[in-house]
Amino acid sequence: MSLLVVGSVAFDAIETPFGKTDKIIGGAGTYIAYASSFFVQPVNLVSVVGGDFPKETIAEMNRRGINTEGLQIKENEKSFFWSGKYHMDLNTRDTLVTELNVLENFDPIIPDSYQGSDFLMLGNLAPAVQHTVLKRMKQRPKFVALDTMNFWMDIAWNDLMEVLKEVDLLVLNDEEARQLSKEHSLVKAYKKISAMGPKYVIIKKGEHGALLFHQDQVFSAPALPLEEVFDPTGAGDTFAAGLMGYLASTNDISFDNLKRAVYFGSAMASFCVEKFGTERLRELTQTDIQERIAQFLELSTVKIPS
Repeated sequence: MSLLVVGSVAFDAIETPFGKTDKIIGGAGTYIAYASSFFVQPVNLVSVVGGDFPKETIAEMNRRGINTEGLQIKENEKSFFWSGKYHMDLNTRDTLVTELNVLENFDPIIPDSYQGSDFLMLGNLAPAVQHTVLKRMKQRPKFVALDTMNFWMDIAWNDLMEVLKEVDLLVLNDEEARQLSKEHSLVKAYKKISAMGPKYVIIKKGEHGALLFHQDQVFSAPALPLEEVFDPTGAGDTFAAGLMGYLASTNDISFDNLKRAVYFGSAMASFCVEKFGTERLRELTQTDIQERIAQFLELSTVKIPS
């Protein structure tokens, strides 16, 4: 099975109560590609960078089974750059700098070699760009997931409604779910959102885990309590990557397998926050992942005597 990932490949500068970085590699597409490559290869990446993006990073992606044929390089332009500062609770942040650069006029080109990808993860981009990707697929993938955020609900509502009609899974956090549905109850929010198109909805609740909805079925997965969280940037993208990577590796989109996939997504996100940027993902091993999954299962399993 193959996974097609569309999202930003960029630079970030991050400050948290526990430290700060200079310009480092970031972007939703980067996090998703790195994390999903532990489960499925090739990961077919579609994105755009400027001539300032390190060629060695692209080479490293290739070594990890990430196909960068769909990564456009605009040699005379600059890559997308975001800078943010997190508050003490790490759930809120201030955006300090946003420079769209090459992302401002991003036109996603799907190489012929990517056509026929079985699974598609549409990372957090303008809904019109996400929709363009779907229109350019000669054959609809078996399973399409989409990530979005409050910003697009504010400025691109109609475009978002159009693309939601065509996806299988929507991944968003509880604040975004409430804004999208205009409902406080997450159960009511799911019902409103599912009427917009997605068959499955995952609502992330940060340190309180995640909820998976499908028809009248609900599954709740925990988050792993961590002693230290250094940087939450990319955690949501990494969650989606673990989930979609696992689904693609098993080629099973049943509700029961989606429940298992949520555990893998949560496990990958728990690694992401342990260091700044993609650093933890880049040093991760398959053994680390299996041990972390075992921790999640132990956390959420209880035996009740008969």
